[in-house]
Amino acid sequence: MDLDMVELSNAPTIRRKSMTEPAGPDSEALALKQHATEAQKTYGRGKQIRTRSVKDKKLRHNLKSLENKYRDATLQAKNAEILLEHSSGFLEPESALERTYKVRQDEIRADVAVETAKKGFELKLEGLGPYDVCEYARNGRELLIAGRKGHVATMDWRDGKLGCELQLAETIRDAKWLHNNQSFAVAQKKNVFIYAKDGVEIHRLGRHVEVTHMEFLPYHFLLSTVSTAGILRYTDTSTGQMVAELPTHLGPPTSLCQNPSNAILHIGHQKGTVTLWSPNSSTPLVKLLPHHGPVRGLAVDRSGRYMVSTGQDRRMSVWDIRMFKEVHTHHLRQPGATISISDRDLTAVGWGTQVFIFKSDLFTKSLDSLDPSEAAQPKVPAPYMAWGGEGQTISRVRYCPFEDVLGISHTSGFSSILVPGAGEPNFDALEYGTNPYETTKQRQEAEVRALLNKLQPEMISLDPNFVGNLDLASAEQRKREKDLDAKPEDKIKKLKERGRGRNSALRRHLRKRGQKNVIDEEKVRAREALQMQNGREREKLERLEVEYGPALARFARKGA
Repeated sequence: MDLDMVELSNAPTIRRKSMTEPAGPDSEALALKQHATEAQKTYGRGKQIRTRSVKDKKLRHNLKSLENKYRDATLQAKNAEILLEHSSGFLEPESALERTYKVRQDEIRADVAVETAKKGFELKLEGLGPYDVCEYARNGRELLIAGRKGHVATMDWRDGKLGCELQLAETIRDAKWLHNNQSFAVAQKKNVFIYAKDGVEIHRLGRHVEVTHMEFLPYHFLLSTVSTAGILRYTDTSTGQMVAELPTHLGPPTSLCQNPSNAILHIGHQKGTVTLWSPNSSTPLVKLLPHHGPVRGLAVDRSGRYMVSTGQDRRMSVWDIRMFKEVHTHHLRQPGATISISDRDLTAVGWGTQVFIFKSDLFTKSLDSLDPSEAAQPKVPAPYMAWGGEGQTISRVRYCPFEDVLGISHTSGFSSILVPGAGEPNFDALEYGTNPYETTKQRQEAEVRALLNKLQPEMISLDPNFVGNLDLASAEQRKREKDLDAKPEDKIKKLKERGRGRNSALRRHLRKRGQKNVIDEEKVRAREALQMQNGREREKLERLEVEYGPALARFARKGA
């Protein structure tokens, strides 16, 4: 494989001399011409002036000199691209016959910087697997891995420092980092347990029973779990309260993911359906049917536009969830088990012992662009990179934030591979939990600020733009809405609280009603209240007659 350029989004461009250099002046002239064409496309001012058609020699000479100056300026601008700020840093083949997915990891590590090459490593943990869980913290510094037999470990994977290591001797189905790298949740055989960074058990969530999948919503501080009974639960980790408990009525779930843009949960089920949930609705907001069998993998891109799913029917379906419409579908060699989408829209799909990585054209290339013969049986586009084939069954793939690194957990342990162009190099240091270089003081202040700015569960909606909109209603409209929402005044209650006797307020109210044959709800209530009042008076008089006698009861009544 002749590789011309390997670019990492977090490292400067590294050029590698090809093993087959072009021979002869014709090849050099062709390369220079291609370089000039690319410079003209990027920095050119448009079509060049055809100086040969100009008859005036002086004007033709001046125009030719101007075109030469423009050409030299475009070449200088092209050569000034040191960091290639406008490119994403993907692998670039030398010719159209070369394929980037044939590049091996040892070739990439040999051409990148030493510190970048250290990010590709492998952990062989024989006898403790299979490892079904690998999760990176939001800042990309910490790594959490968990084996099905009960082995849990956290580490600073860049420095190779072990955080904690637990042997729980229980089946582990899932594990998740919480709001930062100081605590994590583990779904064990019966309940969900929360542990500190040093491995100390903090809390046991007794109501989360037999959990299979978990997700954490960082801006709402909500830990969401789905159990084998098909019950979706939301727990506020800042207060420990159960926010919602929603039965799906669709059996045990097969996959779970969240939409990063609006915090909506996507749950895959046995019958091929995908349901969208929020804690504010007891029924699914949307129900999709992307597959004809169990949904094994789900992932939503960073912008919240596209959803990629894989099922037992060996199909990979791409949906535009803005319109809830299937963009296109592809057939895989084996049922896809896990999916992950990077910040630069690179999709990693793992099935069997293979991991394939596709570029963002997986979202944009629809069936309309295919030939009629290919539309019946669409094929998977050519992958960008590939890894595997060593007899290790893939369990989960996860991209590391702000790094060109893909983490893979499999039967023999954990592998970290380099994927040029996958990571987002620019991070927001003011956003909570996303600063890879934050100090302890910064983390503490950011945690307090995040708790103060915590979003309420009522704000989770399919359209998150409704939060923070201006109230454009006028004062008269708000007053009318307030009058409609106000409770009606209870006149009968006020009349009952006023004076009693023959000329009481209730009797005067009944006399003022006008026609005696007209009966309405207010008149019926007034009569019932008057009867109850008269009944209480009679009971009181009978009690006084028994106590004082018929003669003295009248005076005792007045004195009371």
